[in-house]
Amino acid sequence: MLPIGGNLQSGSRSWGPRVPVGGVVEVERNAAPPTRHLRVHREQGHTVLEFRGEIDIAAAAEILPHLDDVTARPGARIVIDLSPVEFFDCSGLRLLYRARSRVADHDGRLHLVCAHPMTLRVLRVTGLHRVLPPLPTLDEALRQPRTPSV
Repeated sequence: MLPIGGNLQSGSRSWGPRVPVGGVVEVERNAAPPTRHLRVHREQGHTVLEFRGEIDIAAAAEILPHLDDVTARPGARIVIDLSPVEFFDCSGLRLLYRARSRVADHDGRLHLVCAHPMTLRVLRVTGLHRVLPPLPTLDEALRQPRTPSV
């Protein structure tokens, strides 16, 4: 863990997670570097996958290896944050279904953050909101119980 204001290592970037004033950031040794459509970081014992921009077939191909890596860990506590998403098509839905299935297979916990009306509509129309209920904020997702279930 790294106190706010501390150094990571030379050559590192400051693209990490948002942190409360006086908070502590957990730095994972093998954390995925930021990509155009994904940032991965640890926060309060959870791995947060922050999808960004337009999530289409090209973005899904970029995200998939990172998603598979974190969802393969037994008992993983994962949050997928769609807050920065501007567009979300069926490729994004496939990523969410895949994450849900893999986390369930490994007795983990998965939460979804989404407040964008159009993305919420897609989740409702497809029924995904029933099996992976969206939460309005990352803070709320991080406060969810630790018991295994998806």
